[in-house]
Amino acid sequence: MTLTELKYIVAVARERHFGRAAEACFVSQPTLSVAIRKLEDELGVTLFERGGTEVGVTPIGERIVAQAQKVLEESANLKEIAKQGHDPLSGALRVGVIYTIGPYLLPQLVPRLIEIAPQMPLLLQEYFTVRLLELLRQGEIDCAIMALPLPDAGLTIQPLYDEPFVVAVPKGHPLASRSRVNAEELKSETMLLLGTGHCFRDQVLEVCPELSRFSATTEGIQRTFEGSSLETIRHMVASGIGITVLPMSSIPPQPDERDLLRYIPFEDPVPDRRVVLAWRKSFPRTAAIDTLIAAIHACRLNGVAMLDPSAQAA
Repeated sequence: MTLTELKYIVAVARERHFGRAAEACFVSQPTLSVAIRKLEDELGVTLFERGGTEVGVTPIGERIVAQAQKVLEESANLKEIAKQGHDPLSGALRVGVIYTIGPYLLPQLVPRLIEIAPQMPLLLQEYFTVRLLELLRQGEIDCAIMALPLPDAGLTIQPLYDEPFVVAVPKGHPLASRSRVNAEELKSETMLLLGTGHCFRDQVLEVCPELSRFSATTEGIQRTFEGSSLETIRHMVASGIGITVLPMSSIPPQPDERDLLRYIPFEDPVPDRRVVLAWRKSFPRTAAIDTLIAAIHACRLNGVAMLDPSAQAA
């Protein structure tokens, strides 16, 4: 039994497909399949139900895969502990970030970290929240910047900042001259939302219940279009297709008269999201986490309320 074989079975359990698992592990499918069959023979059990379009995991396979994830995590921790013995800030920090935070936080965060800890470069991965949680559990990344709510995954959670939402409309839209808008007024508009899988989409539907309540009817929102990124949606709004809701950090701090959009705050209570940093409780480089948190709190994101960095992590 090797760590490589454990990595292979975790990948197959995640992908539910031998080909995709092999690609994720950067090996050929025959190499992966032979290694897994060898491990099954050694253990004397069948880990996967083969056949059909999707690979299933047997009940005993579920237990073994879960244990394999823990072994891989602890193996990665051995290397981190060794590094920490020399310099806890030495070596790359593997950070995940969701799509609706990365483009707006990272341009400020990366230069600040270079100033504070030049010996600790960031290895960055952008994904959906669900995928980042998987990578955290598997030890593929060290921490992740996400937004609440998160499932109870045995992680340490440190609140970073609260971020209000704003409405973006074309500059010629009837709402463009308003100083405030309430969610009820949005139900008669053509709304542009991120596609399924983006947590920001769910957050908008949750904090603006009118959008969720009326989106499936002929009344309320007239039509709903989906975009792959906030920047794509911003361009669609500028072209006059509809309106959208954006996180405040994505809004330019200084208004530009040439901008084709107008940004309107919500009336109280203003919908927002809480952005947090999550990491495994067993992760040994606490000084690296503390340094990352300090760098994030040193960023000046437009309209964002940074939370007390000394607040106790959950």
